[in-house]
Order: sequence, then C-alpha cells, then structure tokens
Amino acid sequence: MQRSMLIFAIALVALMAGALLFVAQAPIEQLEAPAPEAAVAPEQAADTPARVSFTLNDMYGEPHDFAEYAGKHSLLNFWATWCAPCRREIPLLKTFHADANTHGIQVIGIAVDFPEEVQVYAEAAEFNYPILVGEQDAMAVAESSGVDFIGLPFTMIVSRDGELLNAHMGEIHQEELDQIALVLGRLDAGEIDNETAKAELRSL
Repeated sequence: MQRSMLIFAIALVALMAGALLFVAQAPIEQLEAPAPEAAVAPEQAADTPARVSFTLNDMYGEPHDFAEYAGKHSLLNFWATWCAPCRREIPLLKTFHADANTHGIQVIGIAVDFPEEVQVYAEAAEFNYPILVGEQDAMAVAESSGVDFIGLPFTMIVSRDGELLNAHMGEIHQEELDQIALVLGRLDAGEIDNETAKAELRSL
C-alpha cells in the first residue's frame, strides 16, 4: 500500500514539475517568435503632404475634375446660399479672382447646397469664377484632404502642384486675401518653399 502511495506521489511531483517547466518556457517562446511587420507610424503618415484631388459637378450637372485647374494656385471657397458670411465674402472673391492675371490665383467656389438653389442665387451673384456643387460630396473633398468640416464658410489654399497649404476657417477678409497673394507670390519667386508657405499661412 505504502509502495503504491509512493509511486503515485512521485508521478504527481513529476507531472507538476512538467507543468511548471512548460509555463516557464512559454514567455520565452513568445518573445522569440517573429514580430509582425510594423505598420506606418502615425507621425510618418502625418508627414505626407496632403494632396487635393476630386471631381464635382457644376450647378448644371456637368462633372469637373480639379485637374482642369492644374498649374495655378487655387482658393477653394466652400459656401452655401443660406450662409450670410458666405454671401458677404463673395464680392471680395470676385474682385480677387478678377486680379488673377496679377497674382495667378484661381478662385473656385464649392457650394455645399442644392444645385437648383445655387442656380437661382448665381443669377443675381454673377460669379466670374467656377462654381461646383457637392452637398455631402463637397464635405468629403475637405475631409479627404485632412480638413475638419466645422462650418461654413471656409477656404482651402492649394498650391499649383496640388498640395494643401492651409485652410482658413470662417469669413475671409481683404487683408487675409492680400496676405495669401503675398505668400504665394514669394513661393512662385522661389523665396520660400511649400513648408515655409504653410507656416506663414497658419497665422491667417
């Protein structure tokens, strides 16, 4: 009887020792396992310049690709017919666009609105720059470029090579348009690069 108990005890001790050895080795095996391929770090992704690319319809339903305006700096002005600050800034933008031969900047209006409403408003506003209409698609243009859509109006400043330089939130004024033209003029003259232009435009 005692001999049987002794054999049982030895077997039990051996089983427990094997279990402890397995547990002790498990972390080592996990550490030595090949690490999964690293994903792109958030800071690396953030360093990638935001490029603006989209296709939207005009107020008559004809599609237009942003590439049509390639080669010029652009102001993408997001607005709506029901937005009072948007309506106030339109005359300034018309004058600014009319001076495009001087500063080389293309104004493009992007209405977050219904095409029918935009057509009616456009008859009275007499826009001298292109008007595109997007509703949800217009907001997606801003969001895809990394701009948080927080309200209208807002204006995206895009370099001639399609890089987003800054987004001005709220109603834009003459002094801000003058500053934009100055910075983009220095960029064209080779006095500054895109990164410096971004830094100078952040103060708007």
